[in-house]
Amino acid sequence: MIPSVNNNAEGSKKNGSETFSKHQYVDIHCHCLPAVDDGPATMPDALALCLALVDDEITTVIATPHQLGRFNSCNEAVQIREAVSVLNEELKSNGIPLTVMPGGDIRVDERICQLLEADKILTLADGGKYILLELPHQNFIDIEPLLIELSSLGIQTIISHPERHYILAKQPKILRKWLKHSTHLQVTTSSLLGEFGSMARETAWHFLSSGLAVLVATDSHDLNSRRPCMKTAFERISIKLSRAIARVVCIENPSRVLKGRDIIPTNNV
Repeated sequence: MIPSVNNNAEGSKKNGSETFSKHQYVDIHCHCLPAVDDGPATMPDALALCLALVDDEITTVIATPHQLGRFNSCNEAVQIREAVSVLNEELKSNGIPLTVMPGGDIRVDERICQLLEADKILTLADGGKYILLELPHQNFIDIEPLLIELSSLGIQTIISHPERHYILAKQPKILRKWLKHSTHLQVTTSSLLGEFGSMARETAWHFLSSGLAVLVATDSHDLNSRRPCMKTAFERISIKLSRAIARVVCIENPSRVLKGRDIIPTNNV
């Protein structure tokens, strides 16, 4: 049984003399599709996660199941589009005000450009402009040739959670080289809150404060260790950096990814 939610996306509540206005977040990296990867195992689990996304003031989420790597033989584009369509119907039937768009969390692979052209893997929101790439966790690969090839096709790369990669955390100059090729960094909300350890937390804050990272996403998988926490991350960024930066990385740039518009830097915010 899925509990009901407040369908008013623009609201406020009073707490003493302060008024807290709701935001409308777009989450560009989330594992919310049931029974496709290491996200929710069943449709009820997926609906519960989606309800938590709504409670976190997220109105649109890009479903990014793992593609390639250990999921090489499954989760092709046509399957993900169908799973997104089914989930959207279930959300509508259960009165959960969330829109899900198709995408993928794609493990780095030398075949990526060919697989994109063959419609085997997905760009974010199926829009053709942004691709979310996941690096191997244990090894370092210099992906500059791939970034150059993707850029030549008019595709901009978003690297997911680089703060959790030991080599990149210790040698951010590598990232500065990659960023020259229409590449952007996305840090994870739970990294900012320390849930992936001190190295990931410190590196995520360094990437944000230095302007290297321009996107924040939940990378949610479930309601236990990987639940949505966008609101908390937004407030923490507002306090530690500025509310203007929080708005750009948590609201403006994710919305631009969804709409296929150019991402804006935070250096001049």
